[in-house]
Amino acid sequence: MNRGAVPDRVPVSTHRFQLEPEFTLDDAAARLGYLAQLGVTDVYLSPVLQASEGSKHGYDVIDHRHVATGLGGDYAFERFAAAAKTAGLGVVVDIVPNHMTTPTPLTQNRPLWTVLRDGRESPLALWFDVDWDAQQGKVLMPVLGDTLEAVLDAGEITVGDEAGQPVVRYYDHVFPVAAGTADLPLVDLLAAQHYRLASWTIANDELNYRRFFDVTSLIAVRVEEPVVFEATHAKIAGLVQAGKIDGLRIDHPDGLADPSGYLDALAQATEGTWVVVEKILEGDEALPADWACAGTTGYDALLRVGGLFVDPAGAGPLDALSTALIGEPQNLHTIVEESKRWVVQGMLATEVSRLVRLLAQVVPAADSAMLRRALVELLVAMDRYRAYVRPGEAMTPDASRALAEAQSRATAAADESDRDAVALVADIARGVDVAGADLGAGAVRDEFMVRFQQTCGPAMAKAIEDTAYYRYVRLTGLNEVGGDPSSLGTATSDFHAFATGLATDWPHTMTTLSTHDTKRSEDLRARLFVLAERPEAWAEWVHAARELVADRRSDQVDALTEYFLWQTVVGAWPISADRLGGYALKAIRESKLHTSWTEPDEAYESAVADLVTLMANDPAVATHLAAWHDATSRETRANALGQKLVQLTMPGVPDVYQGNELVDLSLVDPDNRRPVDYDDRAARLARLDAGEAPGDLSDEKLLVTSRALRLRRDEEDVFIGRDTTYVGLPTSSEHLVAFGRGHGDHVGSGDRVEVAVLATRLAGRLADCDGWGDDTVDLPEGSWRDLLSDNVIAGGAVPIKNVLPEAGLPVALLVRAEEQG
Repeated sequence: MNRGAVPDRVPVSTHRFQLEPEFTLDDAAARLGYLAQLGVTDVYLSPVLQASEGSKHGYDVIDHRHVATGLGGDYAFERFAAAAKTAGLGVVVDIVPNHMTTPTPLTQNRPLWTVLRDGRESPLALWFDVDWDAQQGKVLMPVLGDTLEAVLDAGEITVGDEAGQPVVRYYDHVFPVAAGTADLPLVDLLAAQHYRLASWTIANDELNYRRFFDVTSLIAVRVEEPVVFEATHAKIAGLVQAGKIDGLRIDHPDGLADPSGYLDALAQATEGTWVVVEKILEGDEALPADWACAGTTGYDALLRVGGLFVDPAGAGPLDALSTALIGEPQNLHTIVEESKRWVVQGMLATEVSRLVRLLAQVVPAADSAMLRRALVELLVAMDRYRAYVRPGEAMTPDASRALAEAQSRATAAADESDRDAVALVADIARGVDVAGADLGAGAVRDEFMVRFQQTCGPAMAKAIEDTAYYRYVRLTGLNEVGGDPSSLGTATSDFHAFATGLATDWPHTMTTLSTHDTKRSEDLRARLFVLAERPEAWAEWVHAARELVADRRSDQVDALTEYFLWQTVVGAWPISADRLGGYALKAIRESKLHTSWTEPDEAYESAVADLVTLMANDPAVATHLAAWHDATSRETRANALGQKLVQLTMPGVPDVYQGNELVDLSLVDPDNRRPVDYDDRAARLARLDAGEAPGDLSDEKLLVTSRALRLRRDEEDVFIGRDTTYVGLPTSSEHLVAFGRGHGDHVGSGDRVEVAVLATRLAGRLADCDGWGDDTVDLPEGSWRDLLSDNVIAGGAVPIKNVLPEAGLPVALLVRAEEQG
């Protein structure tokens, strides 16, 4: 199902539900009528397979055979699927092929339990990506609070019974006992097991199973093995084949040994159902054209859509402001490089060690220390989550270019004595035969090629998303998954080119503005985008804000963290001290500048917590915040409504993340998984449908969302048909993004657009120059009706003020009036 193939059924739009024990499948089923009324065509579920007890997200799978009991179990899913069909909705499900969890207790994961009991000879040992030789035939289990010796001395490990079988216990942890070892003295018994208990502190250095990023509790699954693929996908494939699942979202494909091969196998098992992949594309990187999927989960669209509403002229003033506040200029490239080096050398040390062991087998005469230094430089220099190189196949131009550029950067950064080693490691990563290679090590070289690629993703994600983006403060609203904070703004011409490319190559890809993984919700980012449009006013505001708390702020709180938090408060206000405090703690630990998850500084964290309390509770601060939002309401409104309408009508399948049909000011998870008030949303929608005027920005966003979703549903061919097309509409104003949607080759010339979309951008600067004036937009000939205002407009070179009057909405959704009766 690559870009040349079309599945039998494609969602027209989706709405993401985050399932958890407090919002089960039955709870979700009760909201399907509302989703149908809203206009979505498919409900999109977070992972549904059996996860750890009480899981709030579902990515910690323990059993692929069943739907999670905490969500209602198999029968609840059957009820949900039937209810969805009755409501006329398809069902899309998120699946997690890359890993399972190492739960507490381990008895919940029967395959892993069996492997730990029986060792590498177990038939199920094939399931897990374990480097057995690195721990002398054992699996390292770093769960202890101290060294094994200290824990034994304290009497914290005991041998007990579980369902008639001997087990090893350490508090809530339970481990199996190998056959014939139960009667040994405790120390000897532990030494005889197929696992090694150790302190949690050594995981980053000695762990010998592949994990998800740096999460030791998530062990990689080898779905590249057909028997493992079948066992882990039988349930989902069966539900697809039974017509109870209509599409799939694939979590973290870059972690897989062979993403392309996996997607081929999945397409065969699911008879070519609609599939999108959680793939982060960097820069102008393209999704591999031969992948059997419809596209990505939409971070590439998020970047471009949001960029339309960011003023590039704000870059210089915002740079100057951050420099003045923190006392030195920031360079994102430098911050990313420093972060990646820290991650690769420390957090991912065990992954690097595994790669070095492979390199030493390929080129046994090479110095291992030099190979390690060269490998570190190459991983730091890679600017993509993965270069797709399959052993035994020719490299694609894109992969070749990515590796060549990484090699060039790594060579420049390496010591002169290590530069030949950098070239050597890069060639091995390409699959090139190198001088001095062991002639019998071809399979090892191929394994290195794969594992090198699997390590690039964690290096990127942990260094950029989870470190650098908590350090770089020029405009934090751009510090987003798949984002590029070094560049402000998307030119309308660039957006049109991007959207045209999607319509041509990936017309059924997903688009999004908010997900369970985004650092900030779409509306919070819309507020922060205003800072680039009003940098001088923002500078005055933030200086005044700092003065409000200056005499009560601890000197321990650094200016960078304080500025990061002021942007957070402005974006998320109103926000409780509890919510802001939880986010602030996560942010400062992720930044790793003064405290971290593994080495917390309690005094520093306490000082930040005190500042957070001031920000959230001080009446003077609240008044100051209200004044900012009153002064920038025009810009925020245009940004929030504009980016939503563009996302819902551009090429692709738009997802509306739960609750984001109204204004949502959520921060990173778990904040973005708070309960959603669907009763309020349903009541608001009913009032709008009854003809009541919108009462606030949330009502306006709901109006835009519902009318766009319903139009998509009613005019499916225009948006996802086989010949769906996109064309930018000419305008004389830089403050307008306008495009048309249609179907058929004739639309390329602009003579039969069926839907026209107009959105105001940089609304504050527009107001500064007295509005639209004589600016026009070229609408195709004919009569047009705005579904948002019910105004009727004649086509041609139309004054923009006639379509978007000062007293109306800053967006318009036009359809041909003659075809509306």
